[in-house]
Amino acid sequence: MGSEELADNIFRIAQTDAKLKRDNVDNEYTANFVHYEVGKEVRESIKRLGGTMPEDLPTPDRSLKELEKENKKLK
Repeated sequence: MGSEELADNIFRIAQTDAKLKRDNVDNEYTANFVHYEVGKEVRESIKRLGGTMPEDLPTPDRSLKELEKENKKLK
């Protein structure tokens, strides 16, 4: 995950957390709904601003598992 996608995710998480607290959400059903709605708003903002949608961002050449395996071999 690159810095742009990471920043998008952190923003979405922070906004979801704030809304859950602000709205005193106390059940899983409503929390899931809030999570979905905040995510939808973040995606719409990215699109409206002309940003790159997360699914269109470049992916790494190697997975985390591959990197960990390689790192173990070096030790």
